Order: sequence, then C-alpha cells, then structure tokens
Amino acid sequence: MPEIDDKTRTELEAAAFRRLLEHLSSRSDVQNIDLMNLAGFCRNCLANWYKDAAEARGLPLSKDESREIVYGMPYAEWQAKNQREASPDQISSFEKNRPQH
Repeated sequence: MPEIDDKTRTELEAAAFRRLLEHLSSRSDVQNIDLMNLAGFCRNCLANWYKDAAEARGLPLSKDESREIVYGMPYAEWQAKNQREASPDQISSFEKNRPQH
C-alpha cells in the first residue's frame, strides 16, 4: 500500500463517505431495516456517527441536522417519500440480530 499522508487520507475518506451517501440516496428502495438486518448499520447510524464526530470536535449538531446531511432532506420528508412498513419477517430478523452500537 502506498504511503498516504494524513490530509490525503482524510480527503479520500471524505470522498468515499460522500459516495456512500450518494449511493444510499439513489437506493431509497433499500429500507433501513434491510440495512440493519444485513449490515448491522443503517442511515440513522451514519447520522448518529456523524453527529458524534461533530460533537467530539466541539461542533454542535442536532440529530435532525445530522439526519438531513445523511438523507439529503429532512428525515420526516424522506420517511414520507420512501419508508414502508416493515414486514413481520424483517422485524423478527431485526429482533434476533439487533446491533448493540
């Protein structure tokens, strides 16, 4: 692996994160419960991690603000447009494998 200085590493990580958000935005058909069941994290987790990172640096960021960054719109708007009711199978799988983060 090539030597990567801290600034470049941070820029690459930021670019990868932005691309992940773009990808998730283009896949609104993938529900958060599906992400949780398959990968152990979802869009809300990303928003929480973003908020935690901001707060660790002394930057105040509300839960709603961090969710808007991740969802690309207010969370309530995304829910109204994209969120479907979870099936009994999805809920059962989530309860069995609930992440502890």
